[in-house]
Amino acid sequence: MRKLLAFLIIISITASFSPVFGQNIIPRFIRHMYFNKDTSKQSSFIIIPVLTSSPETGIEAGGAGLFSFYTDTVHLDTRVSSIFGYATATTKGQTRTSLNINYWTSENKYHFTAYAGYTHFPFDFYGIGNNTAKANSEHIDEKRYKLTFGAEKRVGSDFYIGIVGGDVNFKYKNNNPGGIFDTDPQIENRTGGAFIYIGPSFNYDTRNNNTYTTKGMTVTAYFNAMQGIFGNNSYTGGFLNIEYAQFFALNKQLVLGVDVQEQSLTGGRSPFYLLPALGSDEMMRGYYNGRYRDRNFIAGQTELRYRINQRFGVVGFVGTGEVFHTMFSAAQLKPNYGGGARYFFDIEKGLSVRLDYGVGQKPVGEQRESGFYVGLGQAF
Repeated sequence: MRKLLAFLIIISITASFSPVFGQNIIPRFIRHMYFNKDTSKQSSFIIIPVLTSSPETGIEAGGAGLFSFYTDTVHLDTRVSSIFGYATATTKGQTRTSLNINYWTSENKYHFTAYAGYTHFPFDFYGIGNNTAKANSEHIDEKRYKLTFGAEKRVGSDFYIGIVGGDVNFKYKNNNPGGIFDTDPQIENRTGGAFIYIGPSFNYDTRNNNTYTTKGMTVTAYFNAMQGIFGNNSYTGGFLNIEYAQFFALNKQLVLGVDVQEQSLTGGRSPFYLLPALGSDEMMRGYYNGRYRDRNFIAGQTELRYRINQRFGVVGFVGTGEVFHTMFSAAQLKPNYGGGARYFFDIEKGLSVRLDYGVGQKPVGEQRESGFYVGLGQAF
């Protein structure tokens, strides 16, 4: 993805400063996918060679495709819908395939989502809690099958209520037994498990755009009531997620975004793979996803976004967060900060490729935690 983005930047600048020359050297289908300034609300399709890296994956390569469209081109407030699929493999032996659908009906009266995916993801397991040590890490093999759906109905000008549901199946194998994964009594359901879930969702959304927001806010909440199935049929629990984000247009080019999220696992048992985890390409960038996990997670971040022109933007961000079992402690909050760049390949829809570099804490006796991320769309 880094090489792809560099290629896009070079030929985009060439086309911008020398339109005739750009038209002569850039194939028409590439100009249409990446550089046309489409203001007609027509559908668009982009193919993206994936070449990126993160703390969890090492180098990741593959392909992705994004089809974006409007279900209504008459009402200007109807949000853009999308179908996004990808397949990748990493240098750490991981593979991922998925299909993600995000569908808005005319005037945003209904919102539907669906996801189907398979992941084979060997990863480093560090233990449970907010202060795990790298010296205790073990390499665990994970296979995960996941199917989810969501449906929301607008009940006011900005309120949505709905339902979420799905099923997930986790399978784990420890190729080097005898370490913390086998001996720590906090770790439950070591071999994995399957479950189905369903529950209510709530969304308050005043954003002016759902792909590149410059003003407005959103509050999202859902609760998954979970029931184990097959060999895991004795498990009963729940998962609560609440997220608030708000955006302020400081001027035509400068936007300030604020994002706060809380997650909690409920019930009497704590399957380790269901515990909220700190670190991702969206929140607490710079931390290895899953190094810190426990029954509760809370984090917040603020991001300053500067739109240089229609095609390019830069951001700076700072945040903090932690995981905890029952009691939150401000003294245990972990820092994160960093910056990144944006390339808007579809100006009208606000669709972009983003590159971020995040930095975290420096544990005693270890290197400072950090990570590089590439993805589609904004972090929040």
